[in-house]
Amino acid sequence: MVPNPFDLGGRIALVTGSNRGIGRALALGLGKAGARVVVNGRGAAQTAAAAAELAELGIEARAAVFDVTDPGAAAREIDRIEAEMGPIDILVNNAGMQQRAPIETFPLAALRQVMETNLMSAFYVSQPVIRHMVPRARGAIVNVCSVMSELGRPTIVPYTASKGGLKMMTRGLAAELGPKGIRVNGIAPGYFRTELNEALVEDPEFSGWLTKRTPMGRWGDVEELAGAAVFLASDAASFVTGQILYVDGGMTSAV
Repeated sequence: MVPNPFDLGGRIALVTGSNRGIGRALALGLGKAGARVVVNGRGAAQTAAAAAELAELGIEARAAVFDVTDPGAAAREIDRIEAEMGPIDILVNNAGMQQRAPIETFPLAALRQVMETNLMSAFYVSQPVIRHMVPRARGAIVNVCSVMSELGRPTIVPYTASKGGLKMMTRGLAAELGPKGIRVNGIAPGYFRTELNEALVEDPEFSGWLTKRTPMGRWGDVEELAGAAVFLASDAASFVTGQILYVDGGMTSAV
């Protein structure tokens, strides 16, 4: 029998920002594919509860509480996971945030917060994970980008800059790490019903525009991102690196 190339059995997956929203959906999808999942978040209670929810579904899961914008904390926790749980085979850099304001009045503190959370954290977490992956000559990193890695909208210039940067970080890492047996790809979600987009979901005018703008005519459900993550993390994508997979209902393909 030919082995299932999508099977993640025995592999350890760290998913940042996974105690809710898209991150939780990705952690759940990887767990259903057989991975042992490390749930990350800043809040101890919420992160532990998310890990417990996955465990109730039969997924081996544990909590890792640390702030992804703190490189020292990220490195210490990753070393601890490697020592106590085993090698991190899959890293999903999902942690992200949004701030909206006209560019003329966009607070510099908010700009720094968006860039640190959405872009720099992927570097802070990837670097110590890669240090462990390189001697093993294997590993898969999946960065959660966005349709805003390609498109722009008013009032979210720092967000688009951070996600555009993450796209290019993905490609740069793929070029550098390919010879070392490590694949790096990105998932770029379109508009999904999440807490991050709650204000837009509840705005009839915006939702009306979105359904007309998106060929599939609706918001996405976070569960619809899991298949892309499983694919890019698995042996089914063994010759795929440096790619951004847009899961956006066709938005970036249509005028």
